[in-house]
Amino acid sequence: MTIATPERYREMLESARHNGYAYPAINVTSTQTLNAALQGFAEAESDGIIQVSVGGASYFSGQCVGDRVTGSLAFAAFAHEVAAKYPNISIALHTDHCAKPYLDGWVRPLLAREADDVAHGHEPMFQSHMWDGSTVPLKENLDITEELLDLSAKAHTVLEIEIGAVGGEEDGHRADIDEKLYSTPADGIEVARRLGLGERGAYMAAFTFGNVHGAYKPGVVRLRPELLGEIQREVASAAKAGKLGSSYTDADLHDNKPFMLVFHGGSGSSKGDITAAVHYGVIKMNIDTDTQYAFTRAVAGHMFEHYDSVLKVDGEVGEKRYYDPRSWGRTAEGAMAKRVVEACVELGSAGKALK
Repeated sequence: MTIATPERYREMLESARHNGYAYPAINVTSTQTLNAALQGFAEAESDGIIQVSVGGASYFSGQCVGDRVTGSLAFAAFAHEVAAKYPNISIALHTDHCAKPYLDGWVRPLLAREADDVAHGHEPMFQSHMWDGSTVPLKENLDITEELLDLSAKAHTVLEIEIGAVGGEEDGHRADIDEKLYSTPADGIEVARRLGLGERGAYMAAFTFGNVHGAYKPGVVRLRPELLGEIQREVASAAKAGKLGSSYTDADLHDNKPFMLVFHGGSGSSKGDITAAVHYGVIKMNIDTDTQYAFTRAVAGHMFEHYDSVLKVDGEVGEKRYYDPRSWGRTAEGAMAKRVVEACVELGSAGKALK
């Protein structure tokens, strides 16, 4: 099957970590965008991550239902079926940006279900889940993280956490573009002290370095990927000095890059910033804005090109072949798949699908 097992997912993450590349994590909101992401990964010969946000999960269940767990399970079930037709790549499924108000109605129920599945000898539906604690104090963030990390271990999933705020807007949540967008080495040391460096359970960390969701004109967003390097070095140094409460070998510290890092708000970033972030240990970069635009721009182009055919103008009947959703859907999926290929090339995962 193309959907990664827990063991395969860890192999994917370790391969990216040791070979210096990252996976695009593509947000999807429909079966069409899911198929586009799969097409893109296959064309790039890249493994990858496909994810749903809190709003995307709700939308998957139908706008009259609006249930995130139902939508997530529907997304995962569909993905398991269609991804099996892409045998040369491995795909991980992920839930993205679960903030505190949504834990009890979304990620906790999913983890509980997956832990039960594992207890009965089955694989979890998802391979990782994100807890977004960026809007709460660090202590509370890590208190909740510790609980979720234990649940993730039982569910055989990887936990993603966020330390620091990401600016811009994501599913109705907004953060200002200011100094709060930059995590500190002290934050990294506290994360490692509380969670360990993988011995308590596998996790990825999204430290912020000026990240912003959405699309902005040049000059508005100032990324500092070198901050990720500072965090990695300071944590590795603290570990070697025995300041984290556990003993770590050089192998545990992965060439002074002890964290598996995630890059949020990656759409529209410069090639230089992306390359630097990957160099400092980013193995997953979220992409949503750019792929949304690629999909919708293709739909708009189709509608403008065939305006008189998709609309029944001046008493005419139009042409069904142009307003058939499959006609513009194929065009949109192809355009989004092309953007996924570009992301794989930028992040270095293209051509590196695990055998």
